[in-house]
Amino acid sequence: MCGDNQTSVTELVLIGFQNTHKFRIVLFCLALLVYMFTFVGNLLIIFLVSSSYRLHCPMYFFISNLSLADLIISTSVVPNMLCIIWLEGHSMTINGCISQFYFVFVSTYAQCCILMVMSFDRYLAICLPLRYSAIMNMTVSIRLVFGSWLIGILLIKVEVVLISQLQFCSTNIIDHFFCDFAPLLALSSSEVRVLAWLDISFNIFVIFLPFVCITLSYICIFIVIFKISSQKGRKKVFSTCSSHLLVVCTYYGSLIGVYMSPSRANAFSENKLKSLLFVMLTPCTNPIIYSMRNKEIIDTMRNLYRRKRSVH
Repeated sequence: MCGDNQTSVTELVLIGFQNTHKFRIVLFCLALLVYMFTFVGNLLIIFLVSSSYRLHCPMYFFISNLSLADLIISTSVVPNMLCIIWLEGHSMTINGCISQFYFVFVSTYAQCCILMVMSFDRYLAICLPLRYSAIMNMTVSIRLVFGSWLIGILLIKVEVVLISQLQFCSTNIIDHFFCDFAPLLALSSSEVRVLAWLDISFNIFVIFLPFVCITLSYICIFIVIFKISSQKGRKKVFSTCSSHLLVVCTYYGSLIGVYMSPSRANAFSENKLKSLLFVMLTPCTNPIIYSMRNKEIIDTMRNLYRRKRSVH
């Protein structure tokens, strides 16, 4: 409960990026363009994978779920961030703030697990090619993806229940552009030590351990690739996992930078920039990586374009 001289907060004010009034229109237009590209690009990948029979295989099913997670993260954050940029601050109810936190981090946890599953898929395809079809099929891939989303839903649900019990008194200003975990805890008047340690435990389980599994998978993959005698053969095998490896590097680079790096005095200002890269850059680059570096997706887009032209 709040003290006698304190009032319970019902709305939180996100102030976003300070001292950017002169660049407000430029920032707004840039963020809007990136969001539109992210939305269309990820939606296109989901549509192509679901509509094309030749893309009905585990790897593309994983890619479409990564695109779905990117859509949820960017759509949960960017429209509200555009309001913050344009109005130089924007208020949200506490329930709205917690809901935003929920959707962002369910998708984040699911992405970590799906990237780990994809590395296992690449390990099977390259290191155990004769057993691949016996181990990995659409039924197994659906179960793995369902489990990835379920882990995110259950773990973040626990955090949401605990966050909803926190008291917010007197101050209601969040120095961020979305309802991230650390700013919410910093604003709370309640004891948050247990919740902070719980979040660290979840991050180790869902962010760090999958990263270790991905690293071990690629060590095995690189060992197999280096054993191939011809340069052309090595290049061909590496091309089957290069897109996934590039996505892992960009995704985990920003994610570890924000949520697993040590705090400093200017942590909030620094983390806002890192969070911006995580929320906008990664969802924007993933469609580029998977479309520009993937022959099957490019061919599917070309066939779709030709069919539309023939109809007209």
